[in-house]
Amino acid sequence: MPLLDTDTWHGRLYSDGWVRSAGGTAAVRAPATGEEIGQVGVADADDVARASARAAAAQRAWAATSYTERAAVLRQAGALWEQHAAEVGDWVVRESGSIPPKGVLETGTAAQECYEAATLPSQSLGEIIPSAQPRLSLARRLPVGVVGVISPFNAPLILAIRSVAPALALGNAVVLKPDLRTAVCGGLAIARVFEEAGLPEGLLHVLPGGVATGEALVADPRVRVISFTGSSAAGRKVGEAAARHLKRAHLELGGNSALVVLDDADLDLAVSAGAWGSFLHQGQICMTTGRHLVHESLAERYVTELAAKADHLPVGDPAKEQVALGPIIDEAQRDKIHSLVTSSVDAGARLAAGGSYDGLFYRPTVLADVTPDTPAYAQEVFGPVAPVLTFGDLDEAAALAGASEYGLSLGILSRDVMKAMALAERIPSGIVHINDQTVSDEALAPFGGVGASGTGSRFGGPAANIEAFTETQWLTVQGDITRYPF
Repeated sequence: MPLLDTDTWHGRLYSDGWVRSAGGTAAVRAPATGEEIGQVGVADADDVARASARAAAAQRAWAATSYTERAAVLRQAGALWEQHAAEVGDWVVRESGSIPPKGVLETGTAAQECYEAATLPSQSLGEIIPSAQPRLSLARRLPVGVVGVISPFNAPLILAIRSVAPALALGNAVVLKPDLRTAVCGGLAIARVFEEAGLPEGLLHVLPGGVATGEALVADPRVRVISFTGSSAAGRKVGEAAARHLKRAHLELGGNSALVVLDDADLDLAVSAGAWGSFLHQGQICMTTGRHLVHESLAERYVTELAAKADHLPVGDPAKEQVALGPIIDEAQRDKIHSLVTSSVDAGARLAAGGSYDGLFYRPTVLADVTPDTPAYAQEVFGPVAPVLTFGDLDEAAALAGASEYGLSLGILSRDVMKAMALAERIPSGIVHINDQTVSDEALAPFGGVGASGTGSRFGGPAANIEAFTETQWLTVQGDITRYPF
């Protein structure tokens, strides 16, 4: 039986079962064709309030459930992602414009996130602290209560499940607001998987919506932690709002990640890595290689080979043909990409490949002769654009790579691994990959950036997830009541 039966969720959202939303409905469209492939409910502030109230009411019993029972639900969810991988992956392809291998990656990662989260309930959640008084002194981790998750369109399943799964595993309830453009694969699929996995009612609410829905979620007094993934501009607003309401916000934001190609790198492999880092999923990934820093001795050949590779990559509808790049998510994003490319050329950059589009299909683009002020180099493009800048020595490479306001991911390519590691120490970045491009993460690894890429909070792995989705409580115990002088 299909996991996502459209007759079941048509025009609806998930909140203690499939219930009609107060905010109306929105069409789900395939960006490759513009075709309407479904409808989802649009949540409003009243929906958020009802969902958070139900979540808070259900959470205490869930937190008191044995760790073995919570772990079992997460393991079953992992198995269901594997069982329904083809169906959900098809939605990822059609709804987000991903090529099929990315659909496979998203469902596989969702399964792995749930399996890793299943280990969290049995983790040690405290420590014994020395005390100057005759008592037992403990620091223990407790669920925060209700976690609000706001996730984006670009890797809709991965970027939602990496917060939803550990938050649930640690005894919390969750209210998830997926992007309306990918509300099925990034929201409703998650609700259905956990429903089938046996998660008790009331613990997970999926509320597709826009800015107003997100604002209501951040402001809701029952939601104690916000996990937000999105642009740096939106993240600043979320962080400001969360601070006003005295709640924690974990912000995983944008990036303009550098790939540094040192003079001893294998050129063919470097070009392959650079193309993958910039053009995967049309460059619509926070870790996308947005800046190619290439040693001056290799730069001319690097640009020539990268441009040749870009020219030969097929672009089209990934649901109908075998392509390397699918569509940009919508016209607004396409127009932003093209504006940055054209303004870069107007500023003196050389268009070595691409720079054109047909509908939402944007050609992979290579820009040469760029400077640090070139718009497509200095700003996050979030599109399939590879600006190439040269450097002369390691000091210049470190200065250029570290000059960005962002600090999410960094790749360094070199035959001398120790030299690359020494260079990495000089460049602020939450993630560093030696001899790999910038787009890579795993469910058990801490993930997050610095600077405009985030607040330094992390997702992934027991330590980071426990820190993100629990509170620390100091508890003391003694045999007798202390006698005081008054």
